[in-house]
Amino acid sequence: MKLVVIRHGESVWNKENIFTGWVDVGLSKRGEEEAANAGKLLKEKGFVFDLAHTSVLKRAIDTLDIILKEMELEIPVKRSWRLNERFYGALQGQNKDQVREKYGEEQFRLWRRSYETRPPAITRDSEMYPAKDEKYKELKEEEIPLTESLKDTEARVLPYLNNEIFPDLKKGKKIIISAHGNSIRAMVKILENVSGEEIAETEIPMGIPLVYELDENLRITDKYYLE
Repeated sequence: MKLVVIRHGESVWNKENIFTGWVDVGLSKRGEEEAANAGKLLKEKGFVFDLAHTSVLKRAIDTLDIILKEMELEIPVKRSWRLNERFYGALQGQNKDQVREKYGEEQFRLWRRSYETRPPAITRDSEMYPAKDEKYKELKEEEIPLTESLKDTEARVLPYLNNEIFPDLKKGKKIIISAHGNSIRAMVKILENVSGEEIAETEIPMGIPLVYELDENLRITDKYYLE
């Protein structure tokens, strides 16, 4: 069995070095090209898929759409907020270099890459509070973050893997997931059973398919990037 996971192509805020989180920005021109190249490569290598999963954020949805168009595939696509990027709280919309300069390298690194440290939270009256967005109207208040650590992101990704993805993999379905740097880190941690410290240091490149080959018990038999 093969599972393919891909981080969305470069977004307009990636290009501008801005903390994005759940802010719904689109792909840059380069990001669109990265997605198209990924689709061409997957097709060239003979990959086909039965199902696709993505977040509810435009940059991941558009990446998946471009990939499937390049592969000439029309398959069911499931979208879930559980695959969203980590919610960066009050850092969202701020330039990373300016945050580093204001708070120092150590604090910046803790907010950005530690497993358990949460960035400063927003309040419920903030313009960035997700409950104000129609996409999240069905969520309970306790499901809507004010800030998240990577550990928190893993906690919301895990039920989706257990309930939506793993059962279909066990049925032999070929699946592609288009998601985000930190939701993919959470998946990698779960699949590979690595420590919080190790996963916090794991880089997830944009627009490059990560392939897992799995046995019938979802144990990894091989892992590689398609390049």
